[in-house]
Amino acid sequence: MISPKDVRITDEFWQTEQELVRTEVIPYQWEALNDRVPGAAPSFAIHNFRAARSLRERSHAPGFRAPVFGNVPFEVLPEDPEHPDPERFYGFVFQDTDLYKWIEAVAYSLMRHPDAELQATADGAIRLIAEAQAEDGYLDTYYILNGRDRTFTNLRDHHELYCFGHLTEAAVAYHQATGNGMLLEVAERFAGYIAEKIGPEEGKKHGYPGHEIAEMALVRLYEETGKDEYLRLSRYFIDERGKEPNWFALEGNPPPEYEKPEIPYSYYQAHRPVREQDEAKGHAVRAMYLYSGMADIARLTGDESLKEACRALFRSTTREKMYITGGVGSTHIGEAFTFPFDLPNDLAYTESCAAIGLCFFARRMLELEARAEYADVMERALYNNVLSGIALDGKSFFYVNPLEVWPEATHRDARKLHVKPVRQKWFGCACCPPNIARLLGSLGSYAYTERDNTLYVHLYMGSEVTLHRESGEVRVRVAVDREDPERWTVRIRIYAAAKDFTLALRIPGWSRECVLRGAEGAENREENGYIYLRKDWKDGEEITLELPCPVRFLRADSRVREDSGKIAVMHGPFVYCLEEWDNGKNLNLVSIRRGTRPEEVAFEKAEVAGRPVTVLRVPGQREEEVTDRGLYYEAECAGTEAGPVTLAMIPYYAWANRGENEMQVWTRIF
Repeated sequence: MISPKDVRITDEFWQTEQELVRTEVIPYQWEALNDRVPGAAPSFAIHNFRAARSLRERSHAPGFRAPVFGNVPFEVLPEDPEHPDPERFYGFVFQDTDLYKWIEAVAYSLMRHPDAELQATADGAIRLIAEAQAEDGYLDTYYILNGRDRTFTNLRDHHELYCFGHLTEAAVAYHQATGNGMLLEVAERFAGYIAEKIGPEEGKKHGYPGHEIAEMALVRLYEETGKDEYLRLSRYFIDERGKEPNWFALEGNPPPEYEKPEIPYSYYQAHRPVREQDEAKGHAVRAMYLYSGMADIARLTGDESLKEACRALFRSTTREKMYITGGVGSTHIGEAFTFPFDLPNDLAYTESCAAIGLCFFARRMLELEARAEYADVMERALYNNVLSGIALDGKSFFYVNPLEVWPEATHRDARKLHVKPVRQKWFGCACCPPNIARLLGSLGSYAYTERDNTLYVHLYMGSEVTLHRESGEVRVRVAVDREDPERWTVRIRIYAAAKDFTLALRIPGWSRECVLRGAEGAENREENGYIYLRKDWKDGEEITLELPCPVRFLRADSRVREDSGKIAVMHGPFVYCLEEWDNGKNLNLVSIRRGTRPEEVAFEKAEVAGRPVTVLRVPGQREEEVTDRGLYYEAECAGTEAGPVTLAMIPYYAWANRGENEMQVWTRIF
């Protein structure tokens, strides 16, 4: 994996997003974690670590009695929110992870912009975490404060290994960014404790995480430290998952009520061994994290059966269960996948974390094998579902990212209460906001991968990457300039002579053709959607890739019933949508004119919430509103009267930044 430390983003669009994270999101989220944002749901994350530190300090006092786990619910709320008990745990069982993800986002920010004050704040948070850790290495404030007698007694639901995973991701990133190894030591101590309690040996629990992430986090810990025991533990979690007798059944936890009885534990992807799984099932975030860990292990061990399972699961996810925005997980019931081609727009769950997980999975598939379809999916999720999860000012967030919103229904229909027409300041379950921040901070790792003296360029964003080799340093700058709305021109310069070096350039799915200039004398071949250019490169040599980028009208597979008779509009990697703000109320009455050609769509520069966007002006029509002929009335098959209109479409990621209003991605054609 190419470290974010080795990539500098220069692209105006993405640099703006990263600067937003650095200057607005990270400071805002620090205030939220400390429960200092007026009107926002309290986090209690910092509160819990302080309470755990206090408990450890008191544990050495004479007569101290450790807490004994009682009937503690999944979420604990104070009776008086204004005055929480300083010695009690509050929030969800996984509340620790919000602080860990914030530290990881800080690490990526410090890689690009050293900031002594921010680093001092993060160092203080890390000291707090270290001081809260139990002497035996265990670290989970929910159990530390409620009673260690239940440690690892409910791997299915109580997220101890999930918390460990995010701790480890943060620890590795912070160590790479600053050289401060305190959090890395905390993570290694906790990993050692886990290995003592869980594993294949006699006397250990033969379990695995209910909420996956430890699998890929342990791989990062292995790659950072070189210690084989972390790789073995990760592989154990993957190999053990879904075996019979099922560990979750042995724990005494029945399947959730909303699971089909014939496939118990599919919500946790534990319904069968992972190598036998070929359909994306269950909780969407858990699934994406598991599949990412599987791809990591397949890469490191050369396990062909695991690789083939990853391929099958990627196909199931993206060819049958993915929204056009890159969102996955179509139902709020269990935040889960349903069945193939069930993709309702107004009920969509499409959690921000699930799209982030899909980016994780796609990038790891690219590390397994370079296929443009993986990068196309990663790009689609990144530019659309991920970015829609954060407001343009960085101070409010979507947990759920629907493709159609009628605000009245979200307020009055219980089936749609999970859909919010405006972003929220924070959440009691705030997994998504810091997850978005850490992904955007580490963006450089998604633009490139490297293997066998080949640099793969997956995302065309202005950037500069430095590869460190035994033979010397090769600098490759990838600059993306959209000279006009319909073309992307990618200029690639090579700095420092590179002998027998290969550039592999992705041909995006949104560009119908590409024109390559330069690279004289290169061995040139095309494979799996990449152009491979191999040669001895000269210092300062430049090539150009022109990618025509017309507006595209997309139809859905006929099995996606909700989109029958409708089209969606894309330009490059961006999905576009209609908003009431630009097109008036009752978007259900508008349609795109049948037969509209891409060249009839006009481009217009505009601003949404102070940010520049490209607006598409699309020929359409609006039906006459009929409200005075009874609930149902007789009419000709020709339909109602309609008048011509020009529809204004904005990028999907920018919706809901101008107040509460209607929105839709899929629009009828007439």
